[in-house]
Amino acid sequence: MDWWTNGFDAAQQWLFEHAMQPVMFRAGLGNHLETGYAAAGWLLVGLLQLVVIIGLIGPLQRLRPVEVVSDRATIRTDILYTLIHRLGFFRLVLFFAVDPWMDSLFGALRVAGVSTFQLDGIWPGVTDLPWVSLLLYLVVFDFVDYWIHRGQHHFEWWWKLHALHHAQRQMTMWSDNRNHLLDDLLRDTILVVVAQFIGVAPGQFIAIVAITQLSESFQHANLRLWFGRWGERLWVSPRFHRRHHSIGIGHETVKMALAASTGSAGTDGAARPPVRRVVLGGHNFGVLLPWWDILMGTGNFEVRYDPTGVRDQVEPGPDGFTRDYGKGFWSQQWAGLRRLAGRA
Repeated sequence: MDWWTNGFDAAQQWLFEHAMQPVMFRAGLGNHLETGYAAAGWLLVGLLQLVVIIGLIGPLQRLRPVEVVSDRATIRTDILYTLIHRLGFFRLVLFFAVDPWMDSLFGALRVAGVSTFQLDGIWPGVTDLPWVSLLLYLVVFDFVDYWIHRGQHHFEWWWKLHALHHAQRQMTMWSDNRNHLLDDLLRDTILVVVAQFIGVAPGQFIAIVAITQLSESFQHANLRLWFGRWGERLWVSPRFHRRHHSIGIGHETVKMALAASTGSAGTDGAARPPVRRVVLGGHNFGVLLPWWDILMGTGNFEVRYDPTGVRDQVEPGPDGFTRDYGKGFWSQQWAGLRRLAGRA
C-alpha cells in the first residue's frame, strides 16, 4: 500500500505545483493554497476514475448490455453530472461553503472539551494498520450510507429531490452522479460530519469516496451481470442495484392495512379484507454491501432486469398527466425545486 500512497502523493504534488498553483496565484487565491492542494487530490482521483469507467466498464457495457440505448441526449446529461462531481467541481463548492462551517463547529466542540472518537484506535496494533482501518471505515460509511439512502426513499420531501436520480430510463455507467445538487449537499454534509466524529484521515476519506464512487458507477452500468447466489450477498452487483431502480419495487413498498371504518367488520358482521396500500420505500438500498438489506429485510435477490424509472413517468397521475423530470441539467435541477415546493 505504501507504493500506491507514495505514487499518489507525488502525482498530487506535481499536479498542484504545475497546474493549479499558478492559476490560483493569477486569480488572487494565494491564501487558499491548502484548499487547492486538497482539490488537486480530488481532481487526480476523478481522472483515474474516468480512465477506469471509460476503459473498463464501458467495454463491459457494450459486451453484455441489458437494453439498447435509444436516448443518447439524456446520457450526455448524465456525463455532465459525472464530470461535475468526479473532477471536483462540486467538492470545491463544499470546500468553500461547508468545510469552513464544519471546521468552526468542531473547533468550538474541541474548545468546549468535546473530543472526537478515533475509530482506528479501538484495537491498537490492529485497527490502526492502514489497510485494516480502511476496511473498517468502508463498512462504517456504508452502514451510514444505507440509512441515508433509506431516508431518501422514506421522507416525502427528500424523495422529491432523490427521485431525479431514479428518473433515468436509460441507466448506464454515467448515471450514478445524476442527482439534485441539494440532495448531494445533504448527503455529503452528513458524511463529512461522520468523518469528523470518527477521526478519518483526509487521505483515507478520499480513498473511501473513490472506492465507493467507482463501485457505484459499475452498479449503474447497462450491464447484464450478477455475482451468483453467494456473491450477490457479499457485494452490490449491477443486477442488485438495477432492481433498486426498477419501476415500482425500487421505490415503493406495498403495505396491507384494515379498511378505513369504525371497526374491522362490515355491517353484516363479516371481516373486511385488508386494503393494499402503496407507500414510499423500496428495496436494495445497499451502496457497497448488501448486508444491511439482508439484516433489515429490504433485499430483493430475484435475477431479473426490469425497466428503470419512476412510476409517475409512465403512468398518469390523478390529473391525467405523467410527470416531467426535465431533460437537461438546469431543467432537472429546476424541476426538483418545483417538486420540493409542491408546484410540479
